[in-house]
Amino acid sequence: MGLGMWLRTGVLMAFLTGLLMAIGYVLGNETGMMFAFMFALVMNFFSYWYSDKIVLTWYRARILEEDEAPELYEIVRGLAQEAGIPTPKIAIVPTETPNAFATGRNPKNAVVAVTQGLLRILNKDELEGVIAHELSHVKNRDILIQTLAAVMAGAIMMVARWAGWMLWLGGFGGRDRDESASGALGAILLIVLAPIAAMLIQMAISRAREYLADETGAKISGKPWALARALEKIEYAVSMRPIKNGNPATAHMFIINPFRGVSFAELFSTHPPTQKRIERLRKIAENMGIAF
Repeated sequence: MGLGMWLRTGVLMAFLTGLLMAIGYVLGNETGMMFAFMFALVMNFFSYWYSDKIVLTWYRARILEEDEAPELYEIVRGLAQEAGIPTPKIAIVPTETPNAFATGRNPKNAVVAVTQGLLRILNKDELEGVIAHELSHVKNRDILIQTLAAVMAGAIMMVARWAGWMLWLGGFGGRDRDESASGALGAILLIVLAPIAAMLIQMAISRAREYLADETGAKISGKPWALARALEKIEYAVSMRPIKNGNPATAHMFIINPFRGVSFAELFSTHPPTQKRIERLRKIAENMGIAF
């Protein structure tokens, strides 16, 4: 499943890039296409270096010293060694809504953040399952991939909005005013539909990386059943007490979407249905010869 997931992610990322450049072309031919591409590069550069600090600040996360949480550090260190990556820093998020996420531009600069509520409701095995899942995001470079996907989708939405304003004001720079009606209609459809397609692609990438992190995390911890139980507990708790102060654009980073208590249609969700994730974990356990 891993190789196919990587290929699918690569195709979706390429499609996002193509959408952005297509809108740029509508905006101003080759010049507009290059402008859109350079705009995305600048946004990605900024996100690569600073997104981790921004996200931690949004959620008032505080980096823990090892003497504050020795047992938690012991769990993270052991699982990181099993995953073959450096031990990340650990941050605590001051909310009773149980959840977790990983951030950082690469494995050497990673941070695993857990909420106070997560530490309160999970037992050690379940916590190991969640930590292994988050370390899998670090190991698989999902933080970078999902950040790039989110930034590309955001860039497409912004450039499409600019193109829409230019169309409203009377035309696109560098384009022939005698452009055919069919061409103008095509431009309008691209401006309207591209942001929707970008959002759907970003969500598809997010769901694919969650499945992959579940699989990798189950193998790192050797406890797929523990991750399954943790997912059930977290989803139920979020349905009762979703996070109220946060940025919905970061929903894809969490192990369970923390901002909603009801399920959306899968196509419009940043995460796969929890029941499907549990079914996959059950199959993984069977393949590993582990009782579920």
